[in-house]
Amino acid sequence: MFVAKVTGAVVSTQKVETMVGQKLLVVEPFRLEPTQRAELVTTGRTFIAVDTLGAGVGDMVLITQGSSARFTPETSKLPVDCVIIGIVDTVHIEKNNVYKRQ
Repeated sequence: MFVAKVTGAVVSTQKVETMVGQKLLVVEPFRLEPTQRAELVTTGRTFIAVDTLGAGVGDMVLITQGSSARFTPETSKLPVDCVIIGIVDTVHIEKNNVYKRQ
């Protein structure tokens, strides 16, 4: 699993039948800043994730990738490689609160 920020959405009018009606979001994984360990910073990568939870742009989310992305009941029959499995409320590292949902 990874913590990621939703940065956008993808609209695709032509897709395979099983993907019709699936919400697709652009997500950018974050990691803990290694020196001070007091904030989350981008990894510089982006993915397209299926969203079954109702996340929106600006939300921090939990994502899973690869075959694990098909382990949810909502995605078990979908050709997906990345899925949002949670919307993050807070992230605490050691004694630091490095993220709090607005």
